[in-house]
Amino acid sequence: MSGEASTPGASPRAPRPGTQKSSGTVTKKGDRGAKEKPVLVLPPVGEEEPKNPEEYQCTGVLETDFAELCTRSGYTDFPKVVTRPRPHPAFVPSASMSEKPAQDDQRLSASCSLNSLESKYVFFRPTIQVELEPEDKWVKEIYIRGWRVEERILGIFSKCLPPLSQLQAINLWKVGLTDKTLSTFIALLPLCAPTLRKVSLEGNPLPEQSYHKLMAADSPIAHLSLRNNNIDDHGAQLLGQALSTLRSCNRTLVSLNLAFNHIGDSGAGYIADGLRLNRALLWLSLAHNRIQDQGALKLAEVLRPFELTHTEVVERRRLLLEKGTQERSRSVNSAALAEKTDKTQTTKTPKGLSKKKEKSGGESVRKEEKSGSGQSPTQGTPKKEDPTKSGKGKVTIPEQKTSKGKGPKTGNKEKRSFLLESEHLGQSLAYSWSPKHQLVAEATETVNPLLEPVEHRDGKVFVPGNKVLLHLNLLRNRITEVGLEGFLATVQYQAQFSKSKSPSKGPVGLLRLSLAKNCFSPQCPAYATIQELMLPRAPVTKAKPREEETT
Repeated sequence: MSGEASTPGASPRAPRPGTQKSSGTVTKKGDRGAKEKPVLVLPPVGEEEPKNPEEYQCTGVLETDFAELCTRSGYTDFPKVVTRPRPHPAFVPSASMSEKPAQDDQRLSASCSLNSLESKYVFFRPTIQVELEPEDKWVKEIYIRGWRVEERILGIFSKCLPPLSQLQAINLWKVGLTDKTLSTFIALLPLCAPTLRKVSLEGNPLPEQSYHKLMAADSPIAHLSLRNNNIDDHGAQLLGQALSTLRSCNRTLVSLNLAFNHIGDSGAGYIADGLRLNRALLWLSLAHNRIQDQGALKLAEVLRPFELTHTEVVERRRLLLEKGTQERSRSVNSAALAEKTDKTQTTKTPKGLSKKKEKSGGESVRKEEKSGSGQSPTQGTPKKEDPTKSGKGKVTIPEQKTSKGKGPKTGNKEKRSFLLESEHLGQSLAYSWSPKHQLVAEATETVNPLLEPVEHRDGKVFVPGNKVLLHLNLLRNRITEVGLEGFLATVQYQAQFSKSKSPSKGPVGLLRLSLAKNCFSPQCPAYATIQELMLPRAPVTKAKPREEETT
């Protein structure tokens, strides 16, 4: 018995020496006890599980990385990464096909019934659908729908999603998000590639309605969809404040989809308040909500010249004072730089003149006097100094020109640096660059709307209004003819403004306005005139005459 007891006692020495105490009690069971002893080793393995995912280095292949991280985290059954199925084209039977294949299908229907049931259940299994690039097969979009995404799964995503260099969109549909998991998901976004610009969170109602956190100032999201989230007026208020306030404004969000929610008149008013000072949002959908005439009138009022409130007037005066002080400091700096250049020219010109006098005598001096003081057709130094004179009036552009010799490549960088500096300097220099229309459009977006040219009427200050918004969808709301009158006035103003303004210079207003399926008849005269005015502004109708001109 002593030899038999030594053999089972020697087996647990490799995992842990502490298991020898349990071996003395199980020696009588023999082989059965030896088989049960490895179960005692599992707890230390479980303690090492959280460390293994950190040690794993992702390869950039989502299928292998997600599976490996899930197994290391202790998941036995986890969703698989599959390519997103695409709809097949409609099948059109040819004339040569006979009725025999139909009879064969009837014979095989009984045998294929079990396979069809299995395929249906496979369709409803949790998966991570992926859309790949056609050439490189890189992951472009991720679709998750119908299964709960927990905190641990988001932790796994925070490790396997950053290596995806071509990721552009993440779509989460009915994944059971909470306010806590939403905050972890928002923290995950900056870790991903800079190409990620689209996020869709649909069918995920939150009790606190903290969707506005997705629209923070440092958020990289440009396209956000929040359909079917039961967003009410309180959530719309938070979203409107995220669009813009007096001191902050979202400059990255381009499109916002708030369709199929519970937004009413007050919620539409909050979103209209966010559009007062926002000059980045181009596309807005409020379809299938509960907006009535009051909310429609508030939205229409923002899209044409509107009156500034008292707090906005005070903020405008403060910005103008800051702009004046910055311009004064800039003028002082430019004057100092001009004095330095004059001193350098006075020190350089006598040397050049002495050399000229030694060579040609007094005739060259007469030619210089005729051509102009400080410049001559033969001197090389003044030609290099003249562009610096004209360029040193604008922040740091001449320094970049002297540092880099190539002209066309440095021009773009100079303009970018100039735009960045104009943002830091109160955005007052946005209109100074006008060689290309694209730069003018970018500059106008960076200008604070309170610094735009205003109009004074009866002691009130009016701003031109938001002309950056191009698409507004208000389908299936509760708008009547009263709300239509407000949009008719807006469309008429924007049509006159676009005619008076030269083409391709800044925004011109709405290009698409969807107001169908509301509480008015389609034969309403106001609705008919709105359609007539919007028809030539639509991009599709504009493209046809351009094609005819090119042909």
